[in-house]
Amino acid sequence: MRKGVKAAVIGSVFAVMVGGAGYGAFNVVSALGSSDAVDGIGGGSAKKTGPPSGGEVEETTKKFFAAWESGNAVTAASYTNNDAAADLVLESYSGAGHITKVKITPGTATGATVPFGVRATVSYKGISKPLSYRSQLTVVRGKTTGRALVDWQPAVVHPELKTGDTFVTGESASPAIEAVDRDGVAVTKEKYPSLGPILDELRAKYGDKAGGTPGIELSIKHDVADSAATTLVTLEKGKAGKVRTTLSASVQAAAEKAVTKYSESSVVALQPSTGQVLAIANNRADGFNAAFLGQLAPGSTMKIISAATFIDNGITTMNGPAPCTPDAVWQSQTFHNLTGLKPDLNATLADSFARSCNTAFVKYADSVKVDSLTKEAEDRFGLGRDNWKTGIPSFDGSVPASGGPDTAANLIGQGQVQMSPLNMASVTATAKTGTFRQPILVAQSLDDRQLATARGLSASTSAQLRAMMNRTAISGTAAGIMSGLGGSIGAKTGSAEVDGQSKSNSWFTGYRDDVSAAAMTQDGGHGIDAAGPIVRAVLAAGG
Repeated sequence: MRKGVKAAVIGSVFAVMVGGAGYGAFNVVSALGSSDAVDGIGGGSAKKTGPPSGGEVEETTKKFFAAWESGNAVTAASYTNNDAAADLVLESYSGAGHITKVKITPGTATGATVPFGVRATVSYKGISKPLSYRSQLTVVRGKTTGRALVDWQPAVVHPELKTGDTFVTGESASPAIEAVDRDGVAVTKEKYPSLGPILDELRAKYGDKAGGTPGIELSIKHDVADSAATTLVTLEKGKAGKVRTTLSASVQAAAEKAVTKYSESSVVALQPSTGQVLAIANNRADGFNAAFLGQLAPGSTMKIISAATFIDNGITTMNGPAPCTPDAVWQSQTFHNLTGLKPDLNATLADSFARSCNTAFVKYADSVKVDSLTKEAEDRFGLGRDNWKTGIPSFDGSVPASGGPDTAANLIGQGQVQMSPLNMASVTATAKTGTFRQPILVAQSLDDRQLATARGLSASTSAQLRAMMNRTAISGTAAGIMSGLGGSIGAKTGSAEVDGQSKSNSWFTGYRDDVSAAAMTQDGGHGIDAAGPIVRAVLAAGG
């Protein structure tokens, strides 16, 4: 927080404090504009410590709400532990947001946390619409002042608000859209909550091209570059233009339902024969589209690319040697297998792939070049070139040419490798068909964008990957998840250890006929624990 204070202000502050301790203390905060940093200067009382009392929570909450309701942003912000950030949001609330007649109703406090409801009116150029929502705040002890203060989070003012966001009411930046799936079925965020941020991105990019006209809206303007605004209230509807997506309403519904069972989960489904996206779903507290934009180590699902690297570089084949040893050492780093996996010194690559033996892959670190895995990912699977144009922002994967221990770690999906569920669904699609088809959410013809290309796999390599993934699905680590699914199936499990997490991230990717899918659950455990059931549900719906 800013602590700089002009000399002229200092003089007036002390004059006020002489006149009355209670009111004067309040004006110290307002005048200096740094609630946690300076409150209590010259007050003479000892700084309080420990959690705020029930009375302090009630008093602070009451004063914060009263100032907020009256539209006094500076005063309301002074009751938080970050008045500069709070003032910016609250000023936009009553200012650019044109939100008036605010009525806040507090609920029953649980300790220092107070839930509350907000009812207000958005008024703009003679048009008014109601606004209502629920949120909560927590009162904490100021670190430097000892005051009871609202712990500032943008979501206090509105649950969809994030750091740097502000409110604005006016003509929408782009016309509304009516998004439909591949069969013309409407897909809305009301029916498919995961699609909210995706539909906002589609609107921002294609609203002007879809033939619609802007309306008047209250929206959240995000601080992130190129991020679409989030509409909260429509005061006057424009004409919505129709945007046809590649989504399948039935697969999307299955994906939405599946991720709700596991927090911090994301899944993507593709059609391997076309690269078209069939479903995107996220269940995350932060609302982030990790399905497309996540950047996390993919664990053993990466062994699909690693196995292709071994085959294409003549190191080994599906039926060639890949002994599964108890452990493996590469450049002073020791790698282990999952607990309970028995060694098999006579294992083939197919054996070790199906059982997800880490050491079998690490043993070949001295047979690959530093950039072998990178080249395979880029040239064969279309990853890591930052050139995918799906129709909305997406991450294209990253497989850097890492030396040292990371050469081995990358082979088992740890180290410096980063992927999203979209990337791994594409990897599985490429393995199944032998052809890389850049994933798309809307037709290329909508904006004539240039799609990414790659060499793809030879018929032999693709056939070997399919065989190994099929074995994994039938009798390997994925058998329990894939059991009972008909058609042509294949899968790969994965778990990625992350520093600071009690459990690994759960990964799973698989295909069934002309559907491939990949899921990730942060802190979800093994691949079969969380990501696996999500993928199974999606593949079952896509058949």
